Amino acid sequence: MALPPGQRAVEGFPRFGTHLHHPPPPIPADPGIELGGALTDTVTLSPAALAELPRTRMLADFHCVAGWSATGLRWEGIPFETFYRLRVEPLLRPDARISHVVFAGLDGYQSIVLLDDVLTGDVLLADRLDGQPLDSDHGAPIRLVSPSQYGFVNTKHLCRIEFHVSEPPDPERFSPLAAHRRARVWAEERHRYLPGRAVRPIYHALIGPIRKLSARGSTTRPR
Repeated sequence: MALPPGQRAVEGFPRFGTHLHHPPPPIPADPGIELGGALTDTVTLSPAALAELPRTRMLADFHCVAGWSATGLRWEGIPFETFYRLRVEPLLRPDARISHVVFAGLDGYQSIVLLDDVLTGDVLLADRLDGQPLDSDHGAPIRLVSPSQYGFVNTKHLCRIEFHVSEPPDPERFSPLAAHRRARVWAEERHRYLPGRAVRPIYHALIGPIRKLSARGSTTRPR
């Protein structure tokens, strides 16, 4: 299968993330996902509550904005659209028209995503990869998987999801590496202000150093 523009297949599934050479955050003894934003109440869904939702399996590639792609990954989890319809919509304020979703991880990272972009059939709240529970390097206990968007959207170690009626403030707004708001891989939406082709050489040059640095904090052997 062809890869999106500017992507190169790599062996295995490298560990990348905001923690770089630091180990991933510890998994809480009783992990859950807190829901907030334009809701009638803030609630935390326990693992048992999440386990009640329908599950699915999906074969998909993972595309890093730096230009590498891990291919043929077998994900398992809850379709985000199912999660939204069954667990979020009943909690929305009567006047709420949700436009954006914020996914926050235990490592302090967060992504801001258009609701329409995650209400597609291939977006999961995943807790298993290649037949095994997610390990800490790849987002345990649960992570977002949106194959049609670059990896920076796919927040790991999910602990909170917020639902907003307008675009929340973006801390990356003035960053020279400001990420694209949509991050669609087939449109090569890598950078917020520059064409994807223009930033390819810079991002490709970062793959090797970041991969080596990230591997120092890995809790597992390379796949």
